[in-house]
Amino acid sequence: MYKITDKNFNISEFPTLVESRTKKESKDIIKNNIKKMKELESKLYTQDKYGILIIFQGMDTSGKDGVIKHTLSGINPQGTSVKSFKKPTTEELSHDYLWRIHKHIPERGQIGIFNRSHYEEVLIVKVHNLITYQGIPDEFITENIWKERYEDINNFEKYLTRNGIVIIKFFLHISKDEQRNRLISRIDDKSKNWKFLESDVEERTYWDEYQSVYQGMIQNTSTENSPWYVIPSDIKHTSRLIVSNTILETMEKLDLKYPEVSPSKIENFQKCKEILLG
Repeated sequence: MYKITDKNFNISEFPTLVESRTKKESKDIIKNNIKKMKELESKLYTQDKYGILIIFQGMDTSGKDGVIKHTLSGINPQGTSVKSFKKPTTEELSHDYLWRIHKHIPERGQIGIFNRSHYEEVLIVKVHNLITYQGIPDEFITENIWKERYEDINNFEKYLTRNGIVIIKFFLHISKDEQRNRLISRIDDKSKNWKFLESDVEERTYWDEYQSVYQGMIQNTSTENSPWYVIPSDIKHTSRLIVSNTILETMEKLDLKYPEVSPSKIENFQKCKEILLG
């Protein structure tokens, strides 16, 4: 249901709310999933064959920070990194738009988590027509620019996949009403005031435009090797559970294992043990 393979995907027909387990049940399952992921992460690290890149995209207040915190806390920080992508710096704008992304791709044996990503280049850049501010020569800014960016991204992810990077992409899908409620909560709850940005209210006026570009993003960049998972996110514990289950299932399919030790080495180990005991 959540893995998108249909190029005719319609975001307006996809639910933001689904029946789910209770909050306690979800927490218990996530806790158990984390235990399993810790073991798999250890094997991922020692096997040094695959890297895992987990991407989160979604409207403001869709719960990206919370999902990352609740589904991946407890994983060994030595083998995990989180990167949040903000407005590009002057240095980053002087390079190709994937340059700042490529610098943070996890190495094999590691898990990298992106809070927003290279997909901002076909989202906010498209909604606010920021393409002309990116230093691209005029002759390359044509009516095909977005189609070409989808192609660039697909080729980039195909390249990463061919180098052992497993990509898991999540779009946290919330309703406009739920976003309003969460923004109001940030105003009313003093402990959440720090989260509130007036710009979030301004961006909300572009709701329809964002829904359109998210739909185009999913339709054009959900591939066999790196599909999009669209997660109903009006209920936070539900979205966290679905994400947790999806990450665990993906890791389990990798057949991760500790490196095998040859019989001759094991024999030497016994000799070393005898020396230590002696």
